[in-house]
This record gives sequence, structure tokens and C-alpha cells, in this order.
Amino acid sequence: MSVKSASILQHKKALLSAMEKTLCNVTAACKKADTSRDTFYRYYREDEAFKKAIDDLQDVTFDFVEGKLLKQINDENTAATIFYAKTKMKHRGYVERTEITGAGGDGLKVTWEIPTNNETDGAN
Repeated sequence: MSVKSASILQHKKALLSAMEKTLCNVTAACKKADTSRDTFYRYYREDEAFKKAIDDLQDVTFDFVEGKLLKQINDENTAATIFYAKTKMKHRGYVERTEITGAGGDGLKVTWEIPTNNETDGAN
């Protein structure tokens, strides 16, 4: 392994450690690891192992945050309960807006008919 390759590997390890410590906040992790966001995202795009490690850390962060939310629900925090219902229980009708979808949740096909000049001449 070349010196440059070893340096990049160490750099990636430092970024992974910083991502774990900052709950996957890319800007804060890059500051801790003394690197740019551009470099982070280049590693993320080009190195499958690095990408998988970051994605795994993100899942751990999601689990941590969801655990905190569930604790608030257990503590009878009404706002947390409403938030959870609106984001996780849409299929049971807990929504603030109506979502219209096609069969199986797929998108809808919308067709617009634009009248020709002949069809609009008598409209005045």
C-alpha cells in the first residue's frame, strides 16, 4: 500500500469516527476530521465500503433518534405522539393532507387536453 493510499484510508477512518460522534452530521464531522464536504461526498460516491459504513451509521442514528422519540411518547408528550402518528401511521388516516395516488401507491397518470384555436374561437 502506498503512503498516499494509507493516508486516504486513515482519513476515511477519521471521517467515520467523526460521523459516529456527531450523529452523522456531515458538516460537523468534516470539521472534526479537518476535511471538506466535497471530499466526504467524493469518498461516499466512489468507495462502496465507505458508503456502506456511512449508511450503517445513519441507520444507527435513526434508531437512536427514534428511541428518543418513543421515550417522549412513553412520557406522555402529546406533540411527540402526534408527530409519530402523522409520520408513521399515515396508512391509518393520521395525516394533515390527503395524498392521492394510483393503485398500490404508484403515481397517477394525468393527461391534459389543450384546446386548439378552432375550439376556443367561440368561447369569447
